[in-house]
Amino acid sequence: MTERGWTRLYFGPWYRKSPFFEATLRHGAKAHGIYNHFYIPDEYGDPLEEYAHLLEKVTVWDVACERQVEITGPDAFEFTNMLTPRDLSTCEVGQCKYALITFDDGNIINDPILLRLGEKHFWLSLSDGEVLLWARGLAAALKMDVQIREPDVSPMQVQGPRAKDVVSALFGPDIADLRYYFCSETSVDGIPVVVSRTGWTGEVGYEIYLREGARGGDLWDRVMEAGHPYDIKVTGPNEIRRVEAGIFNFRSDFTYENNPFEIMGFERLVEPQEADYMGKAALERIQAEGVSRRLVGIEIEGPPRPHQPEEYWPVRAGGEEVGHVTAVVWSPRLERNVGFVWVPASLAEPGTLLEVRTPTATLAGSTAALPFVDPHKRVPVS
Repeated sequence: MTERGWTRLYFGPWYRKSPFFEATLRHGAKAHGIYNHFYIPDEYGDPLEEYAHLLEKVTVWDVACERQVEITGPDAFEFTNMLTPRDLSTCEVGQCKYALITFDDGNIINDPILLRLGEKHFWLSLSDGEVLLWARGLAAALKMDVQIREPDVSPMQVQGPRAKDVVSALFGPDIADLRYYFCSETSVDGIPVVVSRTGWTGEVGYEIYLREGARGGDLWDRVMEAGHPYDIKVTGPNEIRRVEAGIFNFRSDFTYENNPFEIMGFERLVEPQEADYMGKAALERIQAEGVSRRLVGIEIEGPPRPHQPEEYWPVRAGGEEVGHVTAVVWSPRLERNVGFVWVPASLAEPGTLLEVRTPTATLAGSTAALPFVDPHKRVPVS
């Protein structure tokens, strides 16, 4: 949905449908986006009602558009470790890491969740980008002994305080003991899956990775049956909660033109290590020299914003345009509009006053620290 009203998306064969596509239509999907060449159901109903349900009960979303790049073979560890500034020598089998994939100039290609399924078996669960082509080309150029492919894997997310009850009903009580950012291979009624203790909400949550696309309808039905006693609700990804949690969206909040030191919180994803990786020299230089701009939080005065803006909103300081807002939502619990903004590094400290130009008004704003809610991640870890 846009601020101008509903628009119709024509479904055709040029984009892919997930194994859960028909199920989402039955549950009332009303608006779709395009992500990794897939249709993603974005909206079902009132986003504020869906937000409340996420905080109080449990929701399920089709995120099969988060495609996997699978890396196996004798050089799988060395190659995967070379793709990212994260130090994978500290990543156990069965562990997940939020990782960046970087170019040789230090800029970001993608920000997947990395799952280590074996000593030499990795998945990169992608945001919107062409990492498969990058990885295959790089492996060929470097003559590394790896197999790189897109497996038949399609994730869904189960998020909210009753998520543990739902996955326990599906897979048994042991799955509830899965640690934050760890994963486990299991099955339900013969349907093979990987379950990870991750999500895009900052709430208690799990991702269920279906490993046999033909069983998508069956898995969906099992999840809905297990969630029925807990009032499970089908929704799209929740923009309000992800902004509150300081979770950025690749392509909209940051792009190929940005490096980790420009983005609040991403500095931690560049880890000191002896091993070489793509962009290491550039990132060491950028870290030493500093950056000229930063992506930080922003609070904006004015009435509640019912929808994400269609375009970036310019921001001004001292009478000059200095950056732009990438996302803004109304947070019911904070009772204010919050979002993300690009500003010069000199204006990035929390509390810096800004003018925000919307299509209809000029509003007062100020930079803010991230995340807006639960800065120590006590909720998702609980």
